[in-house]
Amino acid sequence: MKQHIFDNTEVAFALKSNAELNRAYVLFKMISYERFVKVGTHLTHFALKVKLPVWGLVRKTVFDHFCGGVNAKDCLPVIDAMYDKGVSSVLDYSVEGKDNEAHFDDAMQKIVEIIHFSTDKAAMPIVVFKPTGFGRFNLYQKISEGKSLTNDEQAEWDRVVARYDTVCRLSKEKDVEILIDAEESWMQDAVDDLVTLMMTRYNTERPIVYNTLQMYRHDRMAFLEAQYQLAKAQGFFLGYKIVRGAYMEKENERALKMGYETPICESKQATDINFDNSAKYILDHLDTISIFVGTHNEQSCYLVMDLMKEKKIAKADNRVWFGQLYGMSDHISFNLSAHGYNVAKYVPFGPVKDVMPYLIRRAEENTSVAGQTGRELTLLDAEKTRRKQAAQ
Repeated sequence: MKQHIFDNTEVAFALKSNAELNRAYVLFKMISYERFVKVGTHLTHFALKVKLPVWGLVRKTVFDHFCGGVNAKDCLPVIDAMYDKGVSSVLDYSVEGKDNEAHFDDAMQKIVEIIHFSTDKAAMPIVVFKPTGFGRFNLYQKISEGKSLTNDEQAEWDRVVARYDTVCRLSKEKDVEILIDAEESWMQDAVDDLVTLMMTRYNTERPIVYNTLQMYRHDRMAFLEAQYQLAKAQGFFLGYKIVRGAYMEKENERALKMGYETPICESKQATDINFDNSAKYILDHLDTISIFVGTHNEQSCYLVMDLMKEKKIAKADNRVWFGQLYGMSDHISFNLSAHGYNVAKYVPFGPVKDVMPYLIRRAEENTSVAGQTGRELTLLDAEKTRRKQAAQ
């Protein structure tokens, strides 16, 4: 694509006041220093442990930049403002709870509430949940490893299946699409099988249930192709959110420690190729598979845009969505929406202290992704300069 639509900072930051623009610049500047992030992370953990009164400061800075609010209703001003610019919202309850049945039931109930909250709101066509919000990691892992379950574990797994079924059934009833995140590879097979089961039940007319493909895994293209053959044979639809992945260091370390081949691609370039190939494959099979392109990579977005044009896929075709995290890559989200594409922001929410692990990960990931923070700073600086010149 010859035009560089993502350079338009006036569109990208139209919703930000000068004060918010400056706050974003300061935040990303701090995040750009790895040592600062490490020290800040340790101080935050200390503040949590000794219960220092830091929540007001956190709320006014990093929380308000990366989160929509403390509860769903609190997010409405953000949701409405973004939708005025054509960007939809995916409410993401980002509280990381405890590993027990009461928590899993509470997490399911929270998703049920979000589905009801989203019903009839054009700005909120999609919801999301994390597999370990609905069941124990070790239980997923045991099933993924093909080990037999005890009677108690089987009853526990039946409850996990029931939670998935409850939210997926409600999603179909309310016509709200549901994205199910991916996690570590050694528990993911159980998730994949369960999500495929939900697809066979509820993706009968069109995709409602979406699985997530982490394309830094070199086996995901083969999985995608096998799923396509299964869907064609059994007559249901597929929905996939494609991402690069978030557990690379953990995956490589475990593979090395336990002596098996890492599931991670050999290089960043190989991951990029894998990601782009999955997008191409899905767009070639759009009659059966819908796609949510979850990326902050501009080149991958341009590729999908080019392929849509080449294949004469309408920009507003509901089978193709782009997505980014709230507080990041506004230059991608708002410029895509300005050009008529379907775009949704993941909008995290929850009590400030409970969302801190999420906020710490955002800071760490921005530090580790080469060029990400630098690009944010360049664009923010360009917009600050543009506004100063416009005011003269």
